[in-house]
Amino acid sequence: MATGTDDTVKCRLISCDKGPIGKTDGHADVRAYAVPKSKRSGFQVNWNEEGFATFHTECWFALWGMYKDKSSVLTKEEREMVKEAAKTVEIHDSCSKLEQEAEHIVNLIKNAEYCIAFTGAGISTAAGIGDFRGIQGKWTERDKVKDHGSKGKSKRTIQDVQKLRPTYTHEALFKLIEMGKLKHVISQNVDGLHRLSGIEEGQISELHGNMFVEKCEKCKKRYERKYRCTGKATKVPINICKQCRINHRTGRSCNEKKCDGYLMNTIINFGDYLEPEVFRSAVEQASRSDLVLALGTTLKVFPANEMVKMGKRPTRLIICNRQATDFDETCLKLDDDEVPLGSRVFGDCDKLMREVMQRILPEEELSKWEQDRNVRMLTYDTKRKL
Repeated sequence: MATGTDDTVKCRLISCDKGPIGKTDGHADVRAYAVPKSKRSGFQVNWNEEGFATFHTECWFALWGMYKDKSSVLTKEEREMVKEAAKTVEIHDSCSKLEQEAEHIVNLIKNAEYCIAFTGAGISTAAGIGDFRGIQGKWTERDKVKDHGSKGKSKRTIQDVQKLRPTYTHEALFKLIEMGKLKHVISQNVDGLHRLSGIEEGQISELHGNMFVEKCEKCKKRYERKYRCTGKATKVPINICKQCRINHRTGRSCNEKKCDGYLMNTIINFGDYLEPEVFRSAVEQASRSDLVLALGTTLKVFPANEMVKMGKRPTRLIICNRQATDFDETCLKLDDDEVPLGSRVFGDCDKLMREVMQRILPEEELSKWEQDRNVRMLTYDTKRKL
C-alpha cells in the first residue's frame, strides 16, 4: 500500500480526487496478482508489486463500474486484474457508519427474545489465526498459486494455537451470554477460543469440532484438554477414517469405568460427516432464534449457512465481516415501519463489538470489564499448556 501520513493511506485509483484515505473513512482492500511495472502502461490503478491496492470505497466501486462497462478505458490485462481482485475484495465501513449500525444492532439485541451467534474464522484473525477466504486466506492463497504461480505471495504465518487467546469479540459474546442477551453460539471454528473465553459446552455447538476436545469412540464421553488433541496415535492402533482418510485417534484411552475405549479428536476434516448430536443441537437452537448475529463468516459452507435463516419469521440477521455474502440482502429487508430487519456491517468484528458493548453496558461496568481483560488473560494461561 502507498501510505501518506501516519493516519492516512493514498488511494490507488489514479484518477481519484478525494485526497488520502483517512483513518475513519471507508475503504476497500483488494488483491489481484503481480504484473511487472513494464507491462502496466495505460493502467488506471497504481497496483503495488504484488498486485495489492487500497481504495476509497467509492473509488473501488467506480473501478468495478469500469470493469462492467465493456467500452471503458481498462486494458485487457487490467480488466483481468480487477476481475481477480473482486473475488476477495475486503470492504471496511467508515467509523460513522459503524457507529450508526451499532446503535441499530443494540436495539435489535435488546428487543430479541432468543438471539444466537453464528461465528466463523474472521472472529479469530485478531488472535493471530489466518482466515480462509480473505485476501490472504488459506483458500485464496491456494487459488493464487494454482492460477498465477507464485505471484501475489502473502505474508500469512502459522500460529501456535496453544498460545492463542480470545479476542474482544470472543469475550463480548461470553459477556452477552452472562447478561442473558445471547442464548447460544453456533461456531464453525476449531480453535477452542469460544470455550476458553468461558462459554460452557451446553451453550455452544461447535460444528467442525474443537482442537482441545477429544471424545471416546465407544461411550462418547468428551474431555477438554489444556493441549491440542492431535490425531497421532502412538500407543494405540491406528484407525484410518473412511471419510477423510485421516487417523482421528489421539493415543489415549477413556478413563470411564468399564469402557477403556480409544479417544479420538473431534475435528471435522474434508469428507467427514458433521457429528449428528452437534448438528441437531445447532439446528434446534437456530430454529428457536429470532435474531442471528453472524460474525466473521462468508456463509459459504452448506448446510451450516442455512441455519442463519431457520429461525422465526421475519428473519432478523446481522452480518459483520469484510466480504460480501449471499445473505446480505436478507439483512437489509425492511419492516412495516421501513426500518431494516437486520444489519449489514463491513469490517472487523472487534471494532463492531466494541461499539456494541459501549452501548449495551453501563459506563462503569464497561470500564471495569475492559480493564479486567488483563486478569482474564492470566486465567486463560492456566487453561492452556504452555
